[in-house]
Amino acid sequence: MRTRTLPLAVLAGALALGLTACGTGGSGSGSDDKSGPLVVGATPTPAGEVLTYVQQKLAKKAGLDLEIKEFTDYVLPNTALQDGTLGANLYQHKPYLDDFNESKGTTLSAVTEVYLPPMGLYSEKVKRPGELKKGATIALPNDTTNEGRALELLASEGLIELKKDAGADASPEDVAKNPKGLTFKEIEPAQLPRSLKDVDAAIINNNYALDAGLSPKKDAILLESVEGNPYNNVLAVKKGDEDDPRVKKLAKLLTSPEVKQFIEEKYQGSVLPVTAN
Repeated sequence: MRTRTLPLAVLAGALALGLTACGTGGSGSGSDDKSGPLVVGATPTPAGEVLTYVQQKLAKKAGLDLEIKEFTDYVLPNTALQDGTLGANLYQHKPYLDDFNESKGTTLSAVTEVYLPPMGLYSEKVKRPGELKKGATIALPNDTTNEGRALELLASEGLIELKKDAGADASPEDVAKNPKGLTFKEIEPAQLPRSLKDVDAAIINNNYALDAGLSPKKDAILLESVEGNPYNNVLAVKKGDEDDPRVKKLAKLLTSPEVKQFIEEKYQGSVLPVTAN
């Protein structure tokens, strides 16, 4: 097992990507101004949709002024949170957050778990994992923790076996047994749906699958189990902001029965809510 930093390609791509604001429309405030709106960063699906539901249906009654900024990558929402541009974000699981802190020297903290977006294996060439041919090419997300998570998914189906000490940051180098001789292509997560036509199968993060019109429940040929899964997505803040009254209000709303019902009805099993408070 070894520690790897986030790929330079991801960082370079992130610098080229802009962000778009939705919701209240103002510039808002991040973590420095506790009197202004709480600015929350999110990927569009499902985080942005869940936050928009909270903003439109629940926030006003709870006395929360919420502004949402959407991002199309996994790096900028954390750098913006660290520098105070954002007051919170929702899009990542705890292993990714921990790895980001370690590799980038950030001080971000998870406040509460919100939902599980199960990662899935998708293919336009086969209908079952067992139909993958010898030497098949599998596209994997190229960020540290999601690549390890993807390999764990393949291992759960017996397609590969990982070294015992591989851990959450496993890479193709940690594959101990590969009976089908699968080859792996590491791709920036947002590009994985587009890669389907060029590979035999791709393991795609839930939000990018939904953005591409894929249904994890219906279209994935292999999907993560929720049992004992450490990859619930979390509401995160810069360390020290956990007690911000705005953050506490949002955390309560995100784990409310209303949000649980919204997630269940909208995603029909493709996104799974954390138990409501």
